Amino acid sequence: MAVSTKIKGFMEKSSWIRKMFEEGAKLKAEHGADKVFDFSLGNPIMSPPGSFKANLLQAVESTEPGNHAYMPNSGYPHVRKSVAQYVSKEQGKQVDEDHVIMTCGAAGAINIILKAILDPGDEVITPTPFFVEYSFYADNHAGILKTVKSNPDFTLDLGVIEEAINEKTKAVIINSPNNPTGQIYSKESLDGLGAILREKSKQHGHTIYLISDEPYRKLIFDGLSVPSIFTAYDESIVAASYSKDISIPGERIGFLALSPDASNKEELMAGMTLANRILGFVNAPALMQRVVGCMQGDCVDVSVYERNRDLFFDGLVDAGYDVVKPKGAFYLFPKSPVEDEVGFVSLLQEELILAVPGRGFGGPGHFRLAFCVDDKTIINSMPGFKRALEKARG
Repeated sequence: MAVSTKIKGFMEKSSWIRKMFEEGAKLKAEHGADKVFDFSLGNPIMSPPGSFKANLLQAVESTEPGNHAYMPNSGYPHVRKSVAQYVSKEQGKQVDEDHVIMTCGAAGAINIILKAILDPGDEVITPTPFFVEYSFYADNHAGILKTVKSNPDFTLDLGVIEEAINEKTKAVIINSPNNPTGQIYSKESLDGLGAILREKSKQHGHTIYLISDEPYRKLIFDGLSVPSIFTAYDESIVAASYSKDISIPGERIGFLALSPDASNKEELMAGMTLANRILGFVNAPALMQRVVGCMQGDCVDVSVYERNRDLFFDGLVDAGYDVVKPKGAFYLFPKSPVEDEVGFVSLLQEELILAVPGRGFGGPGHFRLAFCVDDKTIINSMPGFKRALEKARG
């Protein structure tokens, strides 16, 4: 066998999105790309804002010495200062540049956090549906991901989270706005979660961290906002990315920010900074650091995604689907009209529609649709969605 037993198992576990990608490639080759309605990948369709190109050109043309050399493992001080100032506004707490680390995306941020805090066998709790990579990230550092159910509308069920916490629990990961549901967790629920974690940390004699994965923080609709976790709970860490809000997922640039009220801040920051190096990231890409350092608060035109959300949601509801309206991100997570959502996704494929089964996100009985596509793809897919629903209902 060419790969380890563990990796072979992981390949099978993570196969749904990859399988849909492969199926999509076959359908596009057979029918033509314009005839296939691909909602499988959360790959932003929008170009970065104009400020990205301007700052990129300026960074490339700069002749200052050391522009492409190593810097501190935590990132350029001036970039971290810029990020800290902006995060302070978002989180409602004064964040210092020494409590920011520039990372290779939010994924890199989560990995260095878990590397720093987990001992073998420690548990990390996350509500379902969830971003499937969390289980792999926990395993990377000898941890165990423990999933708990959310409410039917995908809001936090604080009771089941509290029940799941035990002496092995080291962290809770939340993702708001959520992939794959688009749900935003309310201030009340975050405050409640913070109260639970304070009590459980005291009960078990060690800190339980709250990690907030926030790559979609700026992609929010209907005039809503994403509440601060720093005001909800002192022992909290934000993991963020520029992949979605300025449409540069291939550049792998993000950051983590530690709450200014966290205990043992200096030791934790030192541990996460070391993890950034020893995991092989070493530091976030120098060029991209210099670019995003000048772009704090910049974002693509979110109204485009909001129009897509409304167009898709209204179309699915009119067709007879049961779906919770997302408040952010760029995903819908409809309920399958039949219990076996994998079978229903196959019916959609017959209509040249690509969706991802919900069990890949810990949400069986649902399927995910990414609406970061052009509006014609959504409009032209609607007859196929209707036919698939009719077939499923017999």
